[in-house]
Amino acid sequence: MTSWLADWANLLLRWAHFVAGIAWIGSSFYFIWLDRALTKPEHAKPGVEGDLWMVHSGGFYQVEKRRPGPGEVPAVLHWFKWEAMLTWITGIALLILVFYLGSAYLLDPNVSRISRGAAIAVGIGLIVLGWPIYDGLWRSPLARRPPIAAAVSLGLLTAVTVLVCRLFSGRAAFMHVGALLGTIMVANVWERILPAQRQMLDATRAGRPADFTLGERAKQRSVHNSYMTFPLLLIMLSNHFPATYASPLNWLVLLLLGVAGAFVRHAMIGRGRSARWALLPAALTLFGAMFFSTPKGAAARIRTATDSVPSFAAVRSVIAQRCQPCHSQYQSDRTFGPAPGGVTFDTPESVARMAERIRVRAIETKTMPLANKTGITDAERDVLARWIAAGAPLR
Repeated sequence: MTSWLADWANLLLRWAHFVAGIAWIGSSFYFIWLDRALTKPEHAKPGVEGDLWMVHSGGFYQVEKRRPGPGEVPAVLHWFKWEAMLTWITGIALLILVFYLGSAYLLDPNVSRISRGAAIAVGIGLIVLGWPIYDGLWRSPLARRPPIAAAVSLGLLTAVTVLVCRLFSGRAAFMHVGALLGTIMVANVWERILPAQRQMLDATRAGRPADFTLGERAKQRSVHNSYMTFPLLLIMLSNHFPATYASPLNWLVLLLLGVAGAFVRHAMIGRGRSARWALLPAALTLFGAMFFSTPKGAAARIRTATDSVPSFAAVRSVIAQRCQPCHSQYQSDRTFGPAPGGVTFDTPESVARMAERIRVRAIETKTMPLANKTGITDAERDVLARWIAAGAPLR
C-alpha cells in the first residue's frame, strides 16, 4: 500500500510540476518576445512605449507597453507570479520524495562514500545558499560589468556542478543543480521582480511618478531566468537518459548542455546578428556533450572466432540474480515500486526483446543495476555482452 501511494504521489507531483512549469515558462518567454517585437506606435500616445497587433485563435489583439503616469493604473491589473511559486514548490517536493525520503537514487557507492545524512545536508545547503550568493554578486559593483559578473556566475556554477557530481549519484547531482537554478529563478521573481513592480505601482497609485529604473533592474533578472530555462528543462528530462549523467565526465556534459541551451535561447529571442550566429556555438557545445557522454566501448562488439557464445541458461541466471529482483511481476525488491519503466524479464522472449536496452544500461553505461545494488560483476556483464553481440539467441 505504501509503495502504491508513493507511486501516485510521484505521478501527481510530476504532473503538477510540469503544468506549473509550462505556465511559468510560457508567460516568461511570451513577454520577452513581446518586448523584442514591439514597435513605436504610428501615432504617438502619451506614456506608450510601443505596441503591436497579434492574431490568435480567430481573435485580433492590440497590445501596448506603457509607462503609466501618476494615477493611471487601472483598477484590474493581472500579475504573473503564482506560476513560478507553484513550479518551485512541486519541484522541491519531488526532490524530497524521490531523493531524500527514498534511499535508492541519492547516492552511488561507486562515486563516493558520503553518508546519506551528510548528502542531504549538502543538498539542502547548496539550495539555501545559492540564492544569496548569486543575488549578492548581481547587486555588487561587479553587476555594472555584466560580462565579468556572468563569468563569475558560470565559474561558481561549474564548481557546484563538479562538487555534486563527486558526491551524489549522477542522477541526483543533475537534479540538485536543477533545484539550485530553479530556486534562483523563483527568488528572482519574488524577491526582485515583484517588489520592483509593487514599488512602481504604489508610486502611481499615490499620485507620484514611478521610478522606472526599478523595472529595468527587474528586467535584468527576468532575462537571467530566460537563460536558465533551457538548461533547467534539460535537467528535468535527463533522468530518463542515463547516458547524460552516467559518464565519468558528467559534470562537463551537464555544463555543455546548459551552455548549448543558453545559446539556443539567445537565438530564439535575442536581437541582432549575434542571435543568428548563436546556433553555431550551440551546435558545437551540444556535439561536445555527446562526445564526452559516449561510454567507453560504445562501439558494437565485434565477435571473433575465439569468442564463445554463452548459453541462454547462463544469461538467464545473471538476469535472475541481478535484474529480476526489481524487473519482474514477482519482485523480491519493491524499493522502486512495480517493475520500473514497465520492464520485466519473466520470459525468455522479454529478455531477448530488451537486449538492446540491456546492452546500453548494463554494459555500456553501467547504470543498471542502480548503484549496482545487486552486485553484478564485470564477468557477468561480459556474459551479457557476448550474448547480445551474438544476436541474443534463445538457446
